[in-house]
Amino acid sequence: MSSLCLVLALAIFAVLFSPAFSTSRRALEQPKVKNGFRVRLKHVDSGKNLTKFERIQHGVKRGRNRLQRLKAMALVASSSSEIDAPVHPGNGEFLLKLGIGTPADTYSAILDTGSDLIWTQCKPCTQCFDQSTPIFDPKKSSSFSQLQCSSQLCEALPQSSCSGGCEYLYTYGDYSSTQGILASETLTFGKVSVPNVAFGCGEDNEGSGFSQGAGLVGLGRGPLSLVSQLKEPKFSYCLTSVDDTKASTLLMGSLASVNASSGAIKTTPLIHSPAQPSFYYLSLEGISVGDTSLPIKKSTFSLQEDGSGGVIIDSGTTITYLEESAFKLVAKEFTSQINLPVDSSGSTGLDVCFTLPSGSTDIKVPKFVFHFDGADLELPAENYMIADSSMGVACLAMGSSSGMSIFGNVQQQNMLVIHDLEKETLSFLPTRCDQL
Repeated sequence: MSSLCLVLALAIFAVLFSPAFSTSRRALEQPKVKNGFRVRLKHVDSGKNLTKFERIQHGVKRGRNRLQRLKAMALVASSSSEIDAPVHPGNGEFLLKLGIGTPADTYSAILDTGSDLIWTQCKPCTQCFDQSTPIFDPKKSSSFSQLQCSSQLCEALPQSSCSGGCEYLYTYGDYSSTQGILASETLTFGKVSVPNVAFGCGEDNEGSGFSQGAGLVGLGRGPLSLVSQLKEPKFSYCLTSVDDTKASTLLMGSLASVNASSGAIKTTPLIHSPAQPSFYYLSLEGISVGDTSLPIKKSTFSLQEDGSGGVIIDSGTTITYLEESAFKLVAKEFTSQINLPVDSSGSTGLDVCFTLPSGSTDIKVPKFVFHFDGADLELPAENYMIADSSMGVACLAMGSSSGMSIFGNVQQQNMLVIHDLEKETLSFLPTRCDQL
């Protein structure tokens, strides 16, 4: 059996993956964490009676909407300055719990690595969507304070006005929006309280996609994000398998630091885009399928001066989307190596699928490597191949896009993904996320 293949082992309703040779199994190194605080992340489909494949399908549908938002941002960045309000991606796949105010009231909020602003719905609400918890009342919190217009974080807002204090308008790519006052408040994560965090107190919140939580926590690279407001601008997350019942983990500040052997951890530089400064851009130099390095043009994944192109890593997009010309090469090579008939029914919602032989217990799948600048990231099979024996199909968990490529969260399963804003690096460390 070729070492260039992994084996896909079939169960009745799900698919388990293992390397071709048991001797090649590398024990996942558990990172040794220091001081800081952690937050459990709940997948938006958690608790629903869905198979692994169905979870992927639901995520792909949401991901297409998010992809359109991201494309809208690229269009804004590359167009003239006539558009009034900058747009942000919004929405996401994971929820976190946090306490707001003193005494703290607990809320669930959407985690978003593609935007910066932290916000929740606030009284008095002129326009609010339904949420499962009471709307935050700033009058009941002793630590609430409206920020002045002269504050640096007010000046960092993409769009603001001044009427006795700092007021904001934050617009998302599908023209959902939140509008209200920018304030300072104490946020509590587990047993750790963080004072004087700037956040949006939204009194007019409109559009779709926010009702999963009571607001949004931005973890982008801009000054308004939660990570940028911490003394140590670093965070990491560890996402459990799509079908895992255990929660994923977010580590903030110094707790995101790890001690790991140089061989286990893969580190690549973060690229800065003046047009989209919040995004975590990576330098993707190539892709290999099996032992074949694909003939992808060097410019395919390049970030352009107008803000278009490039590759971002995003926790809020389910599958990876590759620029169309590169995806076609991936699909062609993967299909030629997997030795399975193509499923062209279009019933799965994924672009590249194969028919599973009846009664099969294991299927060989080609290895898949993303060649980032300084980091060759070989993915476990479950991070790019999704299958369901009850449906008789196996699909590549990737899709085609134009104008931007996205490294999605399925490809990040069971890896500690470390974002270091000070060093401007991103690192991957294979980790059993359900044991972190």
